Order: sequence, then structure tokens, then C-alpha cells
Amino acid sequence: MLIDRLWPDPASDLDDEALLAVTRMPPGREWLRMNFISAIDGAATRDGLSGGLGDAADRRLFDLLRWPADAVLVGAGTARREEYAAMRLDDRAVAWRTARGLAPHPVLVLVSRTLDLDPSSAMFTDAPVRPIVCTVPAGSTEDEDRAQRRERLAAVVEIIETGADDVDPLSVRTSLARRGLRHVHGEGGPHVFGSFLAAGAVDALHLTIAPSLEGGSAGRMANHPTATPTDMRLASVLRSGSELLLQYVRG
Repeated sequence: MLIDRLWPDPASDLDDEALLAVTRMPPGREWLRMNFISAIDGAATRDGLSGGLGDAADRRLFDLLRWPADAVLVGAGTARREEYAAMRLDDRAVAWRTARGLAPHPVLVLVSRTLDLDPSSAMFTDAPVRPIVCTVPAGSTEDEDRAQRRERLAAVVEIIETGADDVDPLSVRTSLARRGLRHVHGEGGPHVFGSFLAAGAVDALHLTIAPSLEGGSAGRMANHPTATPTDMRLASVLRSGSELLLQYVRG
């Protein structure tokens, strides 16, 4: 899982501190960044899972990118498919965070329009910090099942309601910042990335290019009805073998 820096300032076998430095977001400001993996041909999944494309180097950086975050944002569907556990970092990460004045663990923030989540899941029951679920407000047409799901979830999470037909990304950012969660690291999925991109709410992207051609019908990493061309600037290029790990910031 050796990771080298190709650009800027080439260097070999970066340790964790060097990786955290090269992927650091600008200090003193709010930010929301996304982290995705893609095959060379654009496939965002293998056998329906993004984790199927990654290797040890991708996993290493995936874990490190959580360290400086106040919150980790993920769509409910992705959390279910990828079998997310509680947002509990290891002892080394906790020590790194507390030495820098951060809370021991980031807050898990889920985006779910339907609230189709199991309150007995370890994501909630083993969470070191009460998770947050962002959803749309209850409307006059809300069905009884959703109302019951909301009531059960409210026992284990904080619920933020925003938007109308879908969750409003800019309102989510504002609501999280109001709670002191100013640095948000997003881990998917395509609908969440697409909606946040369309709202202009994405500041950076960490993209792993897996050295494979997948074919098939795998979707893209961002999905939204509205195209939103967004200029990005290349900030760093890392490599592990034939795999590239790229960082882009909004231009």
C-alpha cells in the first residue's frame, strides 16, 4: 500500500502525516469535499459496490480522509449497500484529532428522503456520537409507514428536515455548520454527489482511478437530472502502483 506523490513535489512512500498534509483543505473556512473511486472507463462500481474497485492503498487514503472531518456525509442507500458500521475511528486517529482540538470522532450524517433506515443498525446503536439524518419535511401526503420510520429513527439520531421533494444541499451545509460541523467529508453515493454538485455545494473531490476496465452497466459517480459543469483545479497527484489518487478543488 505504498503511496508516492507524483505532483507537486515528487516524493516516494509517503507516511500518513505526509498524506494528510498533501490532501489538506484550506484552513480557516468551511468546506465540503467528496471522495469517490472510478474505473478507467468511468464505472463507479463493481458488482454494485464501489468497494469492489478499491485496493489497500485506496482504503488507506479513504480512512485517512476521515481524520480531519467534523462530519462524514453519505447517502442512506450507499450506507446500506456498502454495509457501513458506526463512525468510530481507531485509537491512532482519535489521538491525532484530539491533539488538534477536534472531537474524538466525526459525526455520521446520512441523507435519506424516505427514511428507509434500520434504527437497530450498528451505524446507530454503536455510534460514539449521535448520528444525524437529513430528510425532507413531513407533508400532508406522508404515508403512515414513513411517519413510523421517522418516529423510530428519532430515538437514535438527530433529524434535520429541509427541502421539498428532495433534501436541500445548501441548507444541509448551513445546518451542519450551525452545529459546529464546518468540515464535511462526503462518501457518496451518486445521487448525493449529483444533488450537491448541482447546488454548488461541493468544494473538492478526491478521486481514485482504479486500473481496470469494467464494462457492463455500472453507473457514474454523480447522478442528477440537471447537468452542472463545474471547473475544478488539480491540486495533487498520488500513485500506488498503477492506481492514481487525484485531488481536485473547485476552480
